Amino acid sequence: MQRKSLQMVDHVAAYRDRLMSAAEAVGLVASGAKVAMALGAGAPPAILQALAERARSGGGLHDVRLYYMLSTAVAARTVLAADLNDILRPVSIFHSGVERALDAERLKAQAPAVDFIPAAFQHVPRLLCEHVGVDTLIATVSPMDADGWFSLGTNADYAHAVTRSGAKLILEVNRHMPFVRGECLVHVSQVAALVEHDAPLLELPQAERTETDDRIGAIIAGLIDDGACLQMGIGALPDAVCERLAGHRHLGIHTEMMTSGLARLVASGVVDNSRKRMHAGKTIYTFALGDGFLYDFLRTSPDVEAHPVEYVNDPAVIARNDGVVSVNATVQIDLHGACNSEHIRGRQFSATGGQLDFVRGAYASKGGRSILACHSTAAGGKISRIVPVLEGPVTTPRTDTHIVVTEYGWADLKGKTLAERAHALIGLAHPDFREGLERDAVAAGVIGRR
Repeated sequence: MQRKSLQMVDHVAAYRDRLMSAAEAVGLVASGAKVAMALGAGAPPAILQALAERARSGGGLHDVRLYYMLSTAVAARTVLAADLNDILRPVSIFHSGVERALDAERLKAQAPAVDFIPAAFQHVPRLLCEHVGVDTLIATVSPMDADGWFSLGTNADYAHAVTRSGAKLILEVNRHMPFVRGECLVHVSQVAALVEHDAPLLELPQAERTETDDRIGAIIAGLIDDGACLQMGIGALPDAVCERLAGHRHLGIHTEMMTSGLARLVASGVVDNSRKRMHAGKTIYTFALGDGFLYDFLRTSPDVEAHPVEYVNDPAVIARNDGVVSVNATVQIDLHGACNSEHIRGRQFSATGGQLDFVRGAYASKGGRSILACHSTAAGGKISRIVPVLEGPVTTPRTDTHIVVTEYGWADLKGKTLAERAHALIGLAHPDFREGLERDAVAAGVIGRR
């Protein structure tokens, strides 16, 4: 008992030694630094504000690169503000609306787009630590426990690997950040600076659902069996699927992103993780972003764990559970079955993220299914999402695409010839575009004339 008390005193003393103001903490960021910024709710608002103020003050800071995924409004109004881009240079690995807005401004000024690194999510930790060589991490963590550990809470993802890389750790301690267990802990002895700042975690507004989303959600839910292990992407379609799963039983979760919809399935008893072969009884994720219900769920649920993305998104790990069903959205599908899920109108819209990780992992799972879904049209019905040729990069190759869903039904592309794929995908297109797609397929020699 005496030894434990002494350890506690040592941890508290170490904490106090590292505690400082946000302005003092960002003073540790050197010119030329390569800084990893936590994604989503893990981005530390007080540190970001202080870093922006330091850059704007003319204090000699220059050539700082910020590497990150999925930035938010907090970053947009601080370190990613357009007037600071020459000092704090954004390097995105997954675009959000923030980068799309910056790109739009730059396009008007005939300036280059925001720097972007293509990468599968599972490879981002290695990319940052080995290829880029980031030297600093800024992130939000939970309050410290009695043994001197902080939890990365909502954001194990790539942040965990950076904490083990020897990088300088500048952390914002926020009582609203849940202390989640798993491989997502950071010890006080590893930290260079601590900033206390209690602010509500960023909440992701629920995506506005349409009748089309609900129709697609119902189709996908019908493809999911009791006992399946789920991965859900972000947006209205996965939300619609979760709502339609209310009557299912014994589902499991091994997902890149933990969402409010998935948390509600656990809370309602639909998910119990009882059929999982890996982490039986546990909900596994690598990052979480949602509403207050989700964050309360993470705070109070002992059977939830956060793990690094190089583990969670490894297809070999994913496949160790049976019956994995991955559900992700795409923006374009060509008549061979290749999918572009990240590029719109000639500009980067999002990124590869973990889509291909889970497409491959789910299909490798015994009895698993990878589902890629989209509305049949975009731009108010003026543009078909089923197209003869993709207008952007291939996010999921035709060799990997398994099940495709639109509001007009679903098609399993595995085992189908190019002609059979084309016919199946034309059948999923909006009726207004089917005749034109058939002409294109005939002209390309994919199918014959009727």
